[in-house]
Amino acid sequence: MPALRLAVFDMDGTLLDSLPDLAECCREILAQCGLPLLSDAQVRTMIGNGVQVLVERALKASLAQKEKESGVASSLPMSSEEAVSRFMAAYTPRATRLSRLFVGAEDALRSLHAQNWKLAVCTNKPEKAARRILSDFNLGSLFAAVGGGDSFVARKPDARHLLGTITQAGGIAARSIMVGDMSPDYLAAEGAECPFVFARWGYGPTELAARATADAAAMRDIPALLERIMPA
Repeated sequence: MPALRLAVFDMDGTLLDSLPDLAECCREILAQCGLPLLSDAQVRTMIGNGVQVLVERALKASLAQKEKESGVASSLPMSSEEAVSRFMAAYTPRATRLSRLFVGAEDALRSLHAQNWKLAVCTNKPEKAARRILSDFNLGSLFAAVGGGDSFVARKPDARHLLGTITQAGGIAARSIMVGDMSPDYLAAEGAECPFVFARWGYGPTELAARATADAAAMRDIPALLERIMPA
C-alpha cells in the first residue's frame, strides 16, 4: 500500500492571520526603544522568516524612519537579541488575542483529516508558540507533527526543515504537499522535491503562483485541490 498522504501547512499567512498580534508586539518593542511605530501594512512585509528576522527588520525600518525625520543618526538602545527576547515574552501569551484562523481553515483541515490525510505544520515561528496557537484554536489533535523554526538544525527556506517535519509526522517527501504563502515555503518544498501550493490569501507576493504546482484563492479550496494533485 502507498504511504499515507501528508499535507504540510505554513502557519503565518496560511492557516493564521497573525498580523494583528505580530504588529502589536513589534510596536511594543519599538515604543520601548523610543522609535517610531510601524503600521500593520509595514509589518506585513516583514513576516515569513522567523521572529528574529521580523524584529530586526522592524527595528531597522523604524530606526531609518527616525533618522529621516530628525536628520540625525541614531543607534538602538538594546541589542537585537534583547529585542527578540522581549518580543517573545510579549507575544507568546497573547499570540491569539487578535489573530484569527483564515476563513475556511478549520473546515478544510477537518475535511482533510476525515479523508485520511495526515497533517503537519512547518513554520519559522518558534515551536512553543505554534503549539500554543493550535491548542488555543482546539486544532492540536489534528496534527501529526509541528516543526517550528527552532525544532531542527535548519529552518525554511532550508529543505531540512520541511524534511524533518515530514519525517516527524511519519510521512515521506514523495507523498507530501507543502501549502504556504511565502518564498521560504516554496524554496523548502522545491528542495524537498514536494509539490507546492501557493496560498493566494496570505502575505506573500502573487508572483509565487507562477512557480507553484498549483495555487488556491481560499482555504476552502484546499481539500479538493490536494486530492487532484495527489489522489489516494
